[in-house]
Amino acid sequence: MNDVAVRDTARGVVATARIVAAPDGHGGTALPVLAGDGPLALRRSRVVGGADGEGAGVMVVGAMSAPLGGDRLRIEAEVGQGARLAVGSAAATVSLPGRDGGRATYDVRLTVRAGGALRWLPEPVIAAHRSDLRMTTRVDLAPGARLLLRDEQILGRHAEPPGRLSTRLTAHLDGRPLLDQELRFGPGAPTGWDGPAVLGRYRAVGQLLLIEPGFADLPAVARTLPADPAEGRAAVTPLAGPAALITAVAADGLRLRRLLDAGLAAVRAASAPAD
Repeated sequence: MNDVAVRDTARGVVATARIVAAPDGHGGTALPVLAGDGPLALRRSRVVGGADGEGAGVMVVGAMSAPLGGDRLRIEAEVGQGARLAVGSAAATVSLPGRDGGRATYDVRLTVRAGGALRWLPEPVIAAHRSDLRMTTRVDLAPGARLLLRDEQILGRHAEPPGRLSTRLTAHLDGRPLLDQELRFGPGAPTGWDGPAVLGRYRAVGQLLLIEPGFADLPAVARTLPADPAEGRAAVTPLAGPAALITAVAADGLRLRRLLDAGLAAVRAASAPAD
């Protein structure tokens, strides 16, 4: 029987998917390793999120409902020197409660070698009612590497209370920390997560992390972005390195995506060298 379709209800699913992108010797990018596992199916695709020369594209496709309580999922992606990779997902990741109320974990590990470029653009994580998910994303980049990473969370499906969700995003460049950010929402999170000083009425939160060597000469500028408060709020924060973080909160996932995309366009326009 195909183990992709089988779930151990006592222990949950344990699965690790791996992607390795490397130069193909002809100016393009090959995928010598593309190994899905369990609910994490991987498919070659067109490059997502915009043109990227001869880069490779991969789509993560859910082969079964996951993560459920007790599941332990992991994705590892490595971009070799000079290679270009874009990764997206076919649908949102919905965190669901398991039968015993246990916590699920979802770990993402990304490595980009010198001169490599990675666009990591998955769809949002949705914390369904009564679910419990711990998600970690760690990025390690060599000097001269480029990254665009999108990280979005939606607290609950339509008209339902959120589940418990904790996320941690860390990024290192040449072994030095650029970003270490942890967020916790839902039941069991620190008091005030849904208060006016944090999310208030908003139920979608996300960030775009942009790491570009060009920021060393022309860094991003800290600013708030114009937005209708009913739609959401967004801001740009330059990091201590050639990087910028665009953060937004919004009423829903559609408005969140619009704010993040608008922030990215503003950062790129301001950082473009003058003619």
